[in-house]
Amino acid sequence: MMLRVRFHGRGGQGAKTASRILGDAAFNDGFNDQDFPIYGAERRGAPVAAFTRFSDGDITERGFIFSPDIVGVMDDSLIEDPLANPFAGLRKGGCAVVNTTKPSGTLLPDRKDAKIITIDLTGMALKMLGKPILSSGIAAAVARVAGVSEGSFLKAVADELREVGLSEEMVKKNVEFAMAVYGELAPLTLRTEELPSKLELVPLAVVVSGEGMEDVTQTGNSAVRHTGNWRTYRPVIDYRRCTDCMICYAYCPESAMSVGEDGRVRIDYENCKGCMICLTECPLKAISQSGERGLQ
Repeated sequence: MMLRVRFHGRGGQGAKTASRILGDAAFNDGFNDQDFPIYGAERRGAPVAAFTRFSDGDITERGFIFSPDIVGVMDDSLIEDPLANPFAGLRKGGCAVVNTTKPSGTLLPDRKDAKIITIDLTGMALKMLGKPILSSGIAAAVARVAGVSEGSFLKAVADELREVGLSEEMVKKNVEFAMAVYGELAPLTLRTEELPSKLELVPLAVVVSGEGMEDVTQTGNSAVRHTGNWRTYRPVIDYRRCTDCMICYAYCPESAMSVGEDGRVRIDYENCKGCMICLTECPLKAISQSGERGLQ
């Protein structure tokens, strides 16, 4: 039997690492595995996806996972994003594990044939790691649901995070975080029908204009795709302390700051990704951070 897992997250949250941890953990349990991510230009906060397959037999499939047995959603704002569409293709009898504080019944009310599990991974990560880094947490949640053994999983967490260069202190904290998440959940018996071991490839229909490249007019184009919902925290300017030195304006990597007619800096919250470079660079500490989606 093969399990197909798709992770959805934002750049910097650790979707790629989560898929690798899960693949390594399944391998430690004696399965064959694949794991790989997909993303464009590496931009912190941008939607990304990663995939893991593991099987007790040969894996002859290749490419993206369009019909996952399990979906791991690392940011609940992706649920409202029609381009990310994290629940797309989730199979009957499958499971979605969502990092959120929202009730599970509000997330996918039309899918009574799938199990929705919610857990506040961001809150746990901030408490145990001091950062909203979720790779070991979402991997732990999915591994537990999928029935991967705890010993194999924790070994994979430590091995993978050492490989990416984390300090021993942070590896230890991530292992503790993973153990806490793993202990919060219980394994499921997934009742999805087995897909064919070898899928038939369908050629794509390609339409080429006789006049060369056309304008990009589809939804999702950068002119209409705001990036403000990528934030975990938003910067807030205290204008009583601000001296209008413009350092934050100069350092903003996304041009999400402008200067009003009164000469004061304004933050474009529709497109601010919450990188907090402005907070770091402000010499008078006139910028603070405020949590999004219920965070303090």
